[in-house]
Amino acid sequence: MNQKILILSGPYGEGHKQAAQALLETCRLTRPNAEVTIVDFMEWTLPRLHGISKAVFHQGVQKFPSVYGYLFRHTKKGTTLSTMSSRLRWYGLKRIVRLLEETEPSVVVCTFPLAAAAMSALKMSGLTDIPTVTVITDHTDHSYWVHPGTDLYVVGSDKVRRGLALSGVPADRIEVTGIPIRPPFSLGALETDRPALREKLGLSVHKPVLLLMGGGYGMMHEGVVRLMLENARSGAMQVVVVCGHNEKLRRKLQERLDSEAPGHDVRLTGFITNMEQYMGAADLIVTKPGGLTTSEAIAMRLPMVLYRPLPGQEEDNADYLTGAGVAVRAANEEALMETVRQLVRQPERLSAMRRNMETMHMETASYRALDAIMAARHIPAPSWESPFVRVGI
Repeated sequence: MNQKILILSGPYGEGHKQAAQALLETCRLTRPNAEVTIVDFMEWTLPRLHGISKAVFHQGVQKFPSVYGYLFRHTKKGTTLSTMSSRLRWYGLKRIVRLLEETEPSVVVCTFPLAAAAMSALKMSGLTDIPTVTVITDHTDHSYWVHPGTDLYVVGSDKVRRGLALSGVPADRIEVTGIPIRPPFSLGALETDRPALREKLGLSVHKPVLLLMGGGYGMMHEGVVRLMLENARSGAMQVVVVCGHNEKLRRKLQERLDSEAPGHDVRLTGFITNMEQYMGAADLIVTKPGGLTTSEAIAMRLPMVLYRPLPGQEEDNADYLTGAGVAVRAANEEALMETVRQLVRQPERLSAMRRNMETMHMETASYRALDAIMAARHIPAPSWESPFVRVGI
């Protein structure tokens, strides 16, 4: 019987999708006979509201970060407020069971919290006994990830393992693997040749490269834009700015560069599929501390400056990464400018950060995560008789 993996992802941030894609690509490399299906949980259960909910989430986080941070902290260990979100697990339950019947997976992997909640609800109600694995895509624990029907938690660090343990999750249900990243980053970490990559990308091999990112949706603070313009005028570094899916931002930055820094040495890109090459070519990255982007940077041995993380999981990620000695944090524009200047002038400090990254073994995370997932599938498989006939849903 073929191994079948169903991955339930989500649209709120690139991390959930990128972790799912990393597992799919790793499986194709190492287990070519396995069948992997990725489904957007929100699109499947809320097809009419999917686009709207996605837009509302991103606008809300961007415009009201303090509100998001308050809700994140207030619900981290489970409160009356957090139970409101768990009620959403029942919405579209029948559609999820139909999906299980259609795909007949050996194991279900959730890289999105609401998907984990829905699968737990099915299992706790006796509607399925399929093995279910939750992959946490940040270096923090939160009640919205923790559900009694989850068979295994795949986590990025001991910090998350300790947090889950404090929430009552048994030790044998937690596997520390690192956050799954796509295979090109794993291979790139072993084969990085910075001058060759710069030449391949059309960058100078003689001048430092600064990579600027604002997340998959291109949420970029004015301080990062100022840093870009200052370097464009001085010519001290080559700058690559990744705007993600935000084409409006890319056009706006291009206009500012053309008017304020003519003759600039800046490259603006949209969403790119060869990020591992740009990370391999760069000396330093300024980024938001998302779980996937920072894990990719660690795998590529790329030192990080974390600028103005959002309250919530980004704050927790930043604390973990700075504590591990692989990143430094800049709280405001002036600190950002000075931090970048100092790091570029201190190659020994950059080297120390790269050595710290080597001890984290992030380049093997997706392989270890997949091994843990495939071990979980040995829990007895479910019966595929429709459960709704029995319970009258």
